[in-house]
Amino acid sequence: MASESSPLLAYRLLGEEGGAFPPTGAGGSGVPSARKLSTFLGVVVPTVLSMFSIVVFLRIGFVVGHAGLLQALAMLLVAYIILALTVLSVCAIATNGAVRGGGAYFMISRTLGPEVGGSIGLMFYLANVCGCAVSLLGLVESVLDVFGADVTGASGIRVLPQGYGWNLLYGSLLLGLVGGVCTLGAGLYARASFLTFLLVSGSLASVLVSFVAMKPKDIQLAPRPGTNGSAVPPRYGHFTGFNGSTLKDNLGAGYAEDYTTGAMMTFASVFAVLFNGCTGIMAGANMSGELKDPSRAIPLGTIIAVAYTFFIYILLFFLSSFTCDRTLLQEDYGFFRGISLWPPLVLIGIYATALSASMSSLIGASRILHALAQDDLFGVILAPAKVVSGGGNPWGAVLYSWGLVQLVLLAGKLNTLAAVVTVFYLVAYAAVDLSCLSLEWASAPNFRPTFNLFSWHTCLLGVASCLLMMFLISPGAAGGSLLLMGLLSALLTARGGPSSWGYVSQALLFHQVRKYLLRLDVRKEHVKFWRPQLLLLVGNPRGALPLLRLANQLKKGGLYVLGHVTLGDLDSLPSDPVQPQYGAWLSLVDLAQVKAFVDLTLSPSVRQGAQHLLRISGLGGMKPNTLVLGFYDDAPPQDHFLTDPAFSEPAEGTREGGSPALSTLFPPPRAPGSPRALSPQDYVATVADALKMNKNVVLARACGALPPERLSRGSGSSAQLHHVDVWPLNLLRPRGGPGYVDVCGLFLLQMATILSMVPAWHSARLRIFLCLGPREAPGAAEGRLRALLSQLRIRAEVQEVPWGEGAETGEPEEEEGDFVNGGRGDEEAEALACSANALVRAQQGRGTAGGGGPGGPEGRDGEEGPTTALTFLYLPRPPADPARYPRYLALLEVLSRDLGPTLLVHGVTPVTCTDL
Repeated sequence: MASESSPLLAYRLLGEEGGAFPPTGAGGSGVPSARKLSTFLGVVVPTVLSMFSIVVFLRIGFVVGHAGLLQALAMLLVAYIILALTVLSVCAIATNGAVRGGGAYFMISRTLGPEVGGSIGLMFYLANVCGCAVSLLGLVESVLDVFGADVTGASGIRVLPQGYGWNLLYGSLLLGLVGGVCTLGAGLYARASFLTFLLVSGSLASVLVSFVAMKPKDIQLAPRPGTNGSAVPPRYGHFTGFNGSTLKDNLGAGYAEDYTTGAMMTFASVFAVLFNGCTGIMAGANMSGELKDPSRAIPLGTIIAVAYTFFIYILLFFLSSFTCDRTLLQEDYGFFRGISLWPPLVLIGIYATALSASMSSLIGASRILHALAQDDLFGVILAPAKVVSGGGNPWGAVLYSWGLVQLVLLAGKLNTLAAVVTVFYLVAYAAVDLSCLSLEWASAPNFRPTFNLFSWHTCLLGVASCLLMMFLISPGAAGGSLLLMGLLSALLTARGGPSSWGYVSQALLFHQVRKYLLRLDVRKEHVKFWRPQLLLLVGNPRGALPLLRLANQLKKGGLYVLGHVTLGDLDSLPSDPVQPQYGAWLSLVDLAQVKAFVDLTLSPSVRQGAQHLLRISGLGGMKPNTLVLGFYDDAPPQDHFLTDPAFSEPAEGTREGGSPALSTLFPPPRAPGSPRALSPQDYVATVADALKMNKNVVLARACGALPPERLSRGSGSSAQLHHVDVWPLNLLRPRGGPGYVDVCGLFLLQMATILSMVPAWHSARLRIFLCLGPREAPGAAEGRLRALLSQLRIRAEVQEVPWGEGAETGEPEEEEGDFVNGGRGDEEAEALACSANALVRAQQGRGTAGGGGPGGPEGRDGEEGPTTALTFLYLPRPPADPARYPRYLALLEVLSRDLGPTLLVHGVTPVTCTDL
């Protein structure tokens, strides 16, 4: 079994000194480990800084001022419930095995597969890139609000020139600083983040102290944009200190116009702003490749960071509601500066959070890109991102991401893109919840995370809440992101990806299929819903490709099993020779484009192997009911691998993973006259065994003469019409009476009708030949057959042909299988078979309105009218005496000689029903 990695193989349970040897490196490959970061520096610090972002300093008053304390707390609670649900899923996946670099992308791709994982990983990467640009532009705007030359506030310093070019220059310089830190490695990033964390913590501490220490004061509000500051009297907000009246006034909602945009605020718009600032829960998971112990650090650090930020937000909400009137909260985003004991410290906190958010986004993006490049999902486009330094830092991915952020900075204002970034984050969060939900529903034995505080209910609620939040924040961005994910998934599916990751889809399918197989009770089967379930025995697929495809068309949505018998005795062999063959047979199924299962067995003889397969193939209510065999004749075998386009392409020299092509795995067809693995006696005995086991039998002859368009998946709309002829009477045992209505005759009609439902056979006309006995009046039997066809809803042309003139009227009834012994010698039986063969050949050359003469397929190829594409013949039971098996086979050969593609069919089970 192929697997991406086998963790247990990387451990030596007992070393030379009796100790344990854990795997080194991220993947246990023996590469020196670059994992250096602790839980605090690698997870807690970046997650706290990302979840705070700039919102904690510039949007606290906005949220409380418009929503009021009660709704603000409700918003915060809902937002953190959504985040907590995703955190639970992250913790569960992270503690279920070794987590490598890539964070959320690694978790999603190794669970949902490369198609979904790659598409969401790329979207998550773009979200981090754009998030970095948004943070940098926000930092530039914050700096220019104080130091810009065009600032209108009373407290502006006005030293920095402004304009598009200047703003781009400032953003590029800050990006250079951020990119330089990330390029030098995760260690320097962790130290820089820790320094930033200290600055932010100090700034927040000063704000909290200021709420208590500052005395009540009036704070002048900046004039609204678009107004002339000198013509409008100054407006003031009030810091009241701790005051019960202030709290009472701030309890309820008071939605008003945003003083910066003039847009009317609502619950949804305010909630979207608050939620935008809390979506950094993956910052620590993105550092999974640099963490010493990611399975422990990610859940522990993320939970600590979420709890810490939740506490700080609640504290700031309460303090703001107690001390600031609604006017101040609504009209001044930066009121923290106005009430601070030392306003510059608030500015330091604002700049530090923006800088840390940009660093976290850039280094997270680089790690995701490096993981995508390592998995080679997008080919040569991401090849530069594979480059790493000697210490394991993916500086190629950092530079790649650096360049993309610089391109995004060229766009300037990114207010509209902020919603798209948040939606992309939410898509990733929903995918993580979906991954955990899939693993839980699949009930896989190897899914046993050490973190147990989750269930499928929390995962499902997390998926639903993330999707709901996406459309609440921006319906257009949500729809566009889902469309982009679908397009990327389709691209990755078409390109193909790794097949050894262990997709959860296979586990889910197994779980559901097992459940439904148990419900598929054979005791509840009804003839109305009968369908053929085929077991095709194949010796060498080189000579059986047309039969493989024809059987695929005959199955009508039923079970289709390719069976093969390898001759041998396991007692005399060192290992089972069958198991290594499965890969080649499965590749054969893929290239032949047939919907079939593969079942192989080892047996001393082909006959015994066929018995094994008939008994054990399938499961529960899905077991083969029809055995399909190629015809046993002396025709030289053809090598269809040489002519079939799917097998003869030059690129088929090597398959995926460097395995040899199928042309080298299956031996060439046997040479004419060489010994066979199956004797005529055993061949007929295999047919008799199947009938004894109550299985239907189909013998296929000359299927290689079928035109390729009849075996394709196309519509079958060819210029020349063809016929499908059905002879529902045992031509080797003619007798009077309506012999066509027996079980076997109806089975022939059903199989021919099934074939006519296939698109490639839609243009073929179904003809049923009714054989008249020596004393049967013309027209009577045809009327009965037409009435039966009407009841069975079968559209076909019925033709009467005289047959059985030599039959004796007083002939005693004989056992069906003993047609050779029933008063006829071998010469008489062979003459009867030759006569029946001539009759069928004569009808094959005749069109709907008559015309055309008898002759074999070779003589009919040049005719203008419709010809017979396939003939269904009634297959009589083998004789009871095994000594007559060779003679029986010889008569079948005479009966079907030169008829072109022919199916000799014997049915033993009822398959048609006239009831609704």
